[in-house]
Amino acid sequence: MTTPSDPSHLLNPLATSTRLQQSASNLDGLPKHLEDSIRYETSRLTQAAGILLRLPQEIVAQSIITLQRFWTGSEGGSSMLEHDPVQVAAAAIYLCAKPSGSSLGPRSIVTTFACLQGLRGKYDQSTTIEKGPFLIEWHLSEGEYQTKREQLFKLETRILRSLGFQTHVALAYTLGINYLQTLEAFQDPRGSALAQRVFAHLNTALLSPQLLYLTHQPCALATASIYLAAREIGVSLPETEWWEVFDVDREDLGFLVVALGSMEGFAKEEQRRWKGRRAPLTTDEVRVEVERDRRREAGE
Repeated sequence: MTTPSDPSHLLNPLATSTRLQQSASNLDGLPKHLEDSIRYETSRLTQAAGILLRLPQEIVAQSIITLQRFWTGSEGGSSMLEHDPVQVAAAAIYLCAKPSGSSLGPRSIVTTFACLQGLRGKYDQSTTIEKGPFLIEWHLSEGEYQTKREQLFKLETRILRSLGFQTHVALAYTLGINYLQTLEAFQDPRGSALAQRVFAHLNTALLSPQLLYLTHQPCALATASIYLAAREIGVSLPETEWWEVFDVDREDLGFLVVALGSMEGFAKEEQRRWKGRRAPLTTDEVRVEVERDRRREAGE
């Protein structure tokens, strides 16, 4: 990944096109469509865990981005055939929450992910997670907890080494609000609805198979989310090329708007692909899917 010359709350290290094409999982023979499914499902699982753990969305977003960087690291990243994706997700949340005011103990995290693993396929709606069947007791034996705790610590260290201890993540949420204020969007009666829609797009970008948070800076993501949200809600924005004020060119804006708009179709395709089954989140499950793909291609 390319790294900004100075630490900044506005800039992120970006992945090069070569690194994106040569992830450790891809080099290990993992089909691209399967890697995309695992990234998507693990990100959803991380989001669900964040809701259960009552973490701020900023911490959840940082965790998902850290997770994606780990698989696309400058030191070669790590293969999904090497570490259980679900365990990497737990370690990412543990790592990102630790320096914040929302730090959590390992028991809370490993228990939450064990609970979610046992209830896979039922965390599609956050309202269900907060109010419904997730308010149950879930228990790990002391032996199971100690094993998962050690795995959590080892993967935390592995993530840090893979990222060269560069754990800084700049997010676009605050920029989105600042840009809306600059554009005087809140003078419109639908300004609050517009802001909510902008945040929804920024959260959706976390799940994108195009890894938008690894390829574009927060200013571009905020600008594209505003452009798309305003078009969807019908809020008028300046007729001039206002995005250039926020250091975003027309080409990047167009790419991001299309990418964000395509997420609904991608989610439906993932739902169709895995209907009646679960996307793999352990190395054993990943190997089974790789073998199934091989046999399908061979006509066996």
